[in-house]
Amino acid sequence: MKILIVLCCLVFGVNAYAADSGYHIIKKLKVGGEGGWDYLTVDEAARRLYISRSTHVMVIDLDTDKVVGDIPNTPGVHGIAIAPELNRGFTSNGKADTSTIFDLKTLKVLVEVKTGGNPDAIIYDPASKKVFTFNGRSKDATVFDAATGKVVKTIPLGGKPEFSTIDGKGKVYVNNEDTNEVIEIDSRKARVSRKFSLKPCEEPTGMGLDAEHGRIFSGCHNKLMTILDI
Repeated sequence: MKILIVLCCLVFGVNAYAADSGYHIIKKLKVGGEGGWDYLTVDEAARRLYISRSTHVMVIDLDTDKVVGDIPNTPGVHGIAIAPELNRGFTSNGKADTSTIFDLKTLKVLVEVKTGGNPDAIIYDPASKKVFTFNGRSKDATVFDAATGKVVKTIPLGGKPEFSTIDGKGKVYVNNEDTNEVIEIDSRKARVSRKFSLKPCEEPTGMGLDAEHGRIFSGCHNKLMTILDI
């Protein structure tokens, strides 16, 4: 295991790099509506964007830039996960301690699943056909069958989980904010398989994964980014 620490406070260097990157804004959407903002999720096949808005989820058609639907009654919603092959979508409702399962085509609510306390990040793992909610208050992960909504396991994490990602091969990764770690979960067995220390990183939140090269990128509150070889 190797960890590379990148300082994120080199303002001039970062700005100079950004100026030369070629990235630029091509469009702004005024979607309106009520509620704050958290995670966004794109359904590439259906060309839809899901936006969490505190108490509901807005759904936007990416070809017309129009709001085409809304999923109500998702108190404290943080994230949205999708399983296109099952025609299922899932929300993490932080204030209700639940996950809403909905139909991707009609957006009709199908069932509510009871989770741990304050589910935040949520992810669907195609390798196991399971959904994982990462619960900040109860410091664990709720695992349920994506097709039926049946809870199959609660995994203790020993700290507050934050953002998560998958490698597509049966491994789920999540930042643990309290212990400054990345936790690896075997999705088929629904259990923690490894833990990686991120020190001197403090309070890791945002996460990215380069599955091809086996690298995880964790953003830390003390202005560091750690690159972890897995």
